[in-house]
Amino acid sequence: MLVISLKASSCVRSLSVESECKKCEVICPTNAIVVGENPLPVINHSMCVTCGACNAVCPNESFRYKDFNTTDFFFDFLEDEESNLISCKKNIPCIAALSVEHIISLTVFKKEIVFDMGHCEGCNIAHSCYPQILKNYEEASYLLEAMENKSLIKLENICFKPVDKSEDRRAFLSAFKPKTLGKIKRNFENEVKKASDELREYTLEKIDIMLLKKKLLPKKRKLFFSAIKRVIKPSQFHVVDATEVSFTSQKIIDEDSCTACQICYRVCPTGALTSDITNSKIDFDPFMCIKCNICHDVCEPNAITLSNSYNVKEFFKPEVQNLIEFNVLRCHECNMIFSTNGTEQICDRCKVNRLLA
Repeated sequence: MLVISLKASSCVRSLSVESECKKCEVICPTNAIVVGENPLPVINHSMCVTCGACNAVCPNESFRYKDFNTTDFFFDFLEDEESNLISCKKNIPCIAALSVEHIISLTVFKKEIVFDMGHCEGCNIAHSCYPQILKNYEEASYLLEAMENKSLIKLENICFKPVDKSEDRRAFLSAFKPKTLGKIKRNFENEVKKASDELREYTLEKIDIMLLKKKLLPKKRKLFFSAIKRVIKPSQFHVVDATEVSFTSQKIIDEDSCTACQICYRVCPTGALTSDITNSKIDFDPFMCIKCNICHDVCEPNAITLSNSYNVKEFFKPEVQNLIEFNVLRCHECNMIFSTNGTEQICDRCKVNRLLA
C-alpha cells in the first residue's frame, strides 16, 4: 500500500465534472495533492507527509493512509482511560487529522480532551495545519455550547515527549526474522515505487461506479451519530449561524427556478436529497448532508441554496424536510410520465425535438 491513496468512489468529484470541491488541495501543507484538469485529485506520493488533514476536511473521507486510520485512533483513544491528551508526538500524526465531527464525538465520550499545541511552533506544516486546528476547535466548541453540553476541549502547550525505549541486542536481532525481512523488502519496494512514480492519477473503475450508487455515509458521521445519541437533549434547540457549521447544512429550493431535472438528488453521495418513485418531490435530510456542495455545483439555474441558519434540533431529532413538490404529468406527444413545475403537458425532450425539427 502506498503511503496515501484515494478511494475514487468516495470522492465527490467523481460524481460530476461540475464539482468545485478542492478542499484536499487547499489544506495540503506540502502541495502533494493537486486538483487540475483530471476530474479526480492527483497525488505526489513522494511529497506526502501523511498529516491526515486532507481526509479530515474531505466531506466523504476519500483518503487512506498506510500507517494511520482515524477510526482506529478514535476507538483506541476512547479505550485509553488514563489519558485525554491528543498529541502529534503521542497518538496522532497531526491534530489536523481530526474533523469537527471526530472532535465533538471524542469530547462527548471523554467529557474533556486536550490538544497538545506545544509542537506547532516551528513545525514545517504548521502554516496550513495550525489554522485548521484552531478553526476546528472553535467550531466544535461553538456547537457543544449550542448543544448545552459541558464537555470541554482544551488547547495547551504541553510539548509531550515520548519515553525513549532503547532496544537491547536480542530485540535488535529478533527484528531480522524471515517474516520481518519480507516486510522490510515490501516496504523498500514500495518506497522505490513511490519515488519513481511520483504523480499518480486516479480513475473510476467498475467497482467504484457500483459503490457510487450505494449512497453511504462516511464513518465520521456514524461516529458522530453514536455520540449524539448519548448526549442529554438541550433545554431548547438553538439555531446557529450556518457559516459556523462546516460538515452539514440546511437547504432551500426556489420553486420558480427549479426545473425538476432530478440531477441534485441523483448525484447526492449520501442520500440526503431524495425523491419518490414518480419523482414528484425533493426531500432533504440535514443529518445525512455532508456539505459537499455537489448539489449546488450541478444545479444550472442555482435553484438550490444554503440556509443562513442551522437548527441544532437536527442533531437530536433529525427530520426529513420536503423542499419542493412537482406536478407529475403524461406527455401528450411521447406518452412518457414526467415531473414539472408547470402545467404544460409536454416533456423537456419533446420540447427540444420541436426546436430541432
